[in-house]
Amino acid sequence: MSYTIYLSGEIHSDWREQIKQGIIDKQLDIEVLSPITDHDTSDNVGSNILGAEENSFWKDHKAAKINALRSNSYISRSDIVVIRFGEKYKQWNAAFDAGIATGLGIPTIIMHAPELTHPLKEVDAAALAVTETPQQVVEILEYISQV
Repeated sequence: MSYTIYLSGEIHSDWREQIKQGIIDKQLDIEVLSPITDHDTSDNVGSNILGAEENSFWKDHKAAKINALRSNSYISRSDIVVIRFGEKYKQWNAAFDAGIATGLGIPTIIMHAPELTHPLKEVDAAALAVTETPQQVVEILEYISQV
């Protein structure tokens, strides 16, 4: 069976590459979509395309809307959304993506460290799986890909 997955959330580690490599290693028929993970590119897209802003609120507002065009489109095309919450930074966009996926009825797999279980209890409760490692995500994808 073929799947399309969207990898949302934390951009400061190589978890996406680990999942992509696991998909390749296990020869799974899975298309992987993701947000722009270069922080500066993502933060400056609104100003770069639509013009500079003196007020940082409007700079961020433009970037957030353009980035949402990409993420909302990719989430709606996906069969599964994998969302990683990192330990160091607050990924509010990841929580937003989890809400969008859930609202569209798209299953989510949440990934985070055990110490984030309490603050993410509502997000975890909406997920079909909660994992701690990219390897666990790959194992789930391998399992559901069996025919």
